[in-house]
Amino acid sequence: MSKQSIKITMSAVLMASAALTATAPAGATSAKGPLTDVRVATHFDLSAGQMPENIALLPDGTANITFAASRQVAQVTPRGKTRILATLPAPADGGVNTPVLGFPLATGIVHTSDGTVYVLYATGTADLTGLWRMRHGQTPRRIAALPAGGLPNGLALDGRGKQLYITDSVLGTVWTVPVTGGTPTAWSTAPELASTGFLGANGAKVRGGALWVTNLDRGTLLRIPIRPGNRAGAPQVKASGMVGIDDFAFTGRGDEILAALNGPNTVVRIQPDGTSTTVLDSTDGLQNPTSVALRGNDVYVLSAAYTTTTDPNLLRARLPKHP
Repeated sequence: MSKQSIKITMSAVLMASAALTATAPAGATSAKGPLTDVRVATHFDLSAGQMPENIALLPDGTANITFAASRQVAQVTPRGKTRILATLPAPADGGVNTPVLGFPLATGIVHTSDGTVYVLYATGTADLTGLWRMRHGQTPRRIAALPAGGLPNGLALDGRGKQLYITDSVLGTVWTVPVTGGTPTAWSTAPELASTGFLGANGAKVRGGALWVTNLDRGTLLRIPIRPGNRAGAPQVKASGMVGIDDFAFTGRGDEILAALNGPNTVVRIQPDGTSTTVLDSTDGLQNPTSVALRGNDVYVLSAAYTTTTDPNLLRARLPKHP
């Protein structure tokens, strides 16, 4: 990616993300903790478009990540070394018609137990926007087309490893598609998923018979029951007051969650009753955090530096065990 392209990309991000520059979330207290051993483990190259957007952890602690602006999928080893796995094809028009952002970007990522990697790609063009599959030694291949006028963002895999759920931040839709690919189905178009001007439905995870989804504009965490026949139930608001909430991860302690708040530049701990506490902020090295992942008690946080334009990175920490 050229320096001029990066400059244009960053300008687009800065203009589009003005809505994210809210201060501390209204629903969160400012007390820090309980994370320990907090450190920036890996620094990425902003000039190369390495703005990390989403993360999926392998059993050995290796992180599969997407770099939004460089259209790349990469791996970060437990020792912090970065290796590019693939670069998705550039749209013929450069991605200028990508909704809201104006540049093509790689977003959500998950993997199945056999090592297959699934990635979302938004380009504003009908030939490339959609769900892509990567298998070892093979070129990435689109297996499900999604509307060019949308922005596929969050990606979640069901507990059986058979069904994928995709949030569209512009169309306010959750799509579902089998891991084998095919024509996506609009699983939910509930009004709670819609944006209020920038980006709506965002992060996604499957847990406890439901799809959990964040809405960045509305600052909400939603639980959408998965009914028999893979039908969507009515969304339930589990937490609110967190404008800028992006992706998240369950800690393994019931429905407790660690969530990235992009514009406020914090990571919050959300309790099952909906209350939240700030556990990381800019003093820890956050630069517009986008996603969180956990492996046991090891916490991984990606920062894309979308508006800070400084030091995109991977931060690591420990979540102490319950006494």
